[in-house]
Amino acid sequence: MSDTTSGPAAAGPPEPPEPGDGTASGSAATWGEGLRFAFGTLTVFRVTVARWDREAARAGMLCAPVAGAAVGLCAAVASGLLYALGGGALLAAVAAVAVPAVLTRGLHLDGLADTADGLGSGRPADDALRIMKQSDIGPFGVVTLVLVLLAQVAALYELFGAGAGHGVLAAVVAAVAARSALTLASRSGVPAARPGGLGAAVAGAVPVRSAALAVGVTVAACTAAGAALGPYGAVRYGPAVLVALGAAELLLRHCRRRLGGVTGDVFGALAETAATAALLALAVA
Repeated sequence: MSDTTSGPAAAGPPEPPEPGDGTASGSAATWGEGLRFAFGTLTVFRVTVARWDREAARAGMLCAPVAGAAVGLCAAVASGLLYALGGGALLAAVAAVAVPAVLTRGLHLDGLADTADGLGSGRPADDALRIMKQSDIGPFGVVTLVLVLLAQVAALYELFGAGAGHGVLAAVVAAVAARSALTLASRSGVPAARPGGLGAAVAGAVPVRSAALAVGVTVAACTAAGAALGPYGAVRYGPAVLVALGAAELLLRHCRRRLGGVTGDVFGALAETAATAALLALAVA
């Protein structure tokens, strides 16, 4: 998710409205519309996003973990096939990291780099936000990207080394955890750092109880998925999601203090932070 585009899946989608504006705002968005919003803004899958109002944003961000599951399954299939064909744990790990980047056109990684540059600059909020909007990547962004990608590949390498099942499931769980962090970051009470852009369109759109329920369902689903690998898997994968969300929450609080709220770039940074934390938690466990 980034403020520089309104949706990676469409060639030229309409700009998202200012918070509070939108079409058909008098009616609640359906789950189908929420899924289209989630897939249209968080993936490259070709969908038609007809509504950009706050109701659609609320439903869309509640559906974000579903979009994450789709991305994670694609990563799991690609990496699992490569591993099965004799590619080895390292190549499978690289594939599991590369596929989500491709399926988001690198927007979350771009957001991570921009956020690192803004926060690392040590400038006041307005100057930091201006740095984040620039198209180039500074030294903080480059170092952060390298370290995060290395950490993800290293963690997945360890997990694939323990067996293909652990590697492919970790790829799915990390992607789901990353989008669950976006659901939490869209909860009521979290302000936008600046007007305009997709970050402002979804900031504060999700009621706190709805966000908590979505997280609970996600943790339960990941726990159940981990149970397929045995009792030990059941007690690893659910808590890994909680670790991921905790790490993302720490970054969110820091961004609120430093920047005054969230932006599309911050959402991207939160997603990558959560994915990395989930993988590290699973690898260490």
